[in-house]
Amino acid sequence: MADISREELLSTIGIDLPIFQAPMAGVSSPALAAAVSEAGGLGALGLGASTAEGAARMIAELQSLTKRPFNLNVFCHSPLARSMDIEAQWIARFQEHFDVEGSLPPTTLREVYQSFIVNKEMTRLLLVTQPRVVSFHFGLPAADIIQALRAAGTILLCSVTNLSDAQTAVAAGVHALIAQGYEAGGHRGLFDPSQPDDQLTTSALTQILVRQLDVPIVAAGGIMNGAGIAAIMALGAAAAQLGTAFVACEESLADEAYRTSLVGNAGYHTVMTSVISGRPARCLANRYTELGKKISIDEVPTYPVAYDLAKALNAAAKRNNRTDYGAQWAGQGAPLARPLPARELIRVLANELERAAS
Repeated sequence: MADISREELLSTIGIDLPIFQAPMAGVSSPALAAAVSEAGGLGALGLGASTAEGAARMIAELQSLTKRPFNLNVFCHSPLARSMDIEAQWIARFQEHFDVEGSLPPTTLREVYQSFIVNKEMTRLLLVTQPRVVSFHFGLPAADIIQALRAAGTILLCSVTNLSDAQTAVAAGVHALIAQGYEAGGHRGLFDPSQPDDQLTTSALTQILVRQLDVPIVAAGGIMNGAGIAAIMALGAAAAQLGTAFVACEESLADEAYRTSLVGNAGYHTVMTSVISGRPARCLANRYTELGKKISIDEVPTYPVAYDLAKALNAAAKRNNRTDYGAQWAGQGAPLARPLPARELIRVLANELERAAS
């Protein structure tokens, strides 16, 4: 597929509105993605936390709900060397918290998610499915996979947080970029988390990428309404990707505690933390993020190994009807979330965008 201009992005994908739903692995559902796509936006499924078998089931359900284009997102993190000493110390550090919950911590930690870089079954699934859009997070797969997806007619997107990663993605053959500002919820799309994070805002990053690169830019981070979409498009973005705005939708997989926190006081307090999963991610402040303030990143097991313990501790607490260890990913715009059905939210966003642009 040839390169795509900013003006051609929506028509090339085959959607009506410059509104992309963020993939949000673990929160997005086939019903959510289908509702967004049916309403004229780009629905998405996050497959980063799924096996190929589980992903195939979700894709089949999504395809049964819509014939419109959708985005399938995969995690492309480079597997890092593990330290058994750090992992053992990590388990010991949280022993007292498991004790309070009346539960035992894991004896060892597992790599709970497999990177798309080494997941041949997921690669085959995408090539067979031939979704209209595939997006990458944490980096890029090998050149032959990118070329195979392009040859299949798939439009490729990649999340970036700085100009260097953006240039790498464009050189590799990505059609468009998702400019992930520091305001965004969930995991930072850093290619190399060991390097300093420039912490660029959505506005600054979008303008830098628009000025430096000749590919469409989809802005993400802190965008919660049509006025925000219009504002970022006025800075050169071809579209906006919203995640936190869709967490409160009835079709999302967020549990009741997550939804309550999002629209309550907790929504005003988000924290960038690495202690939950092993990579920096923006989350509603809770007991886990508070503990993380006292922990050096050097003490945290690599991603996604750290996540194994976090999930176990959260499950133990939930059995006691406590939810203060949950990974409730959310961006800084969380207080602006509206608990509407996804189709209705898209309609409201489109109307707000039209008014703001007129």
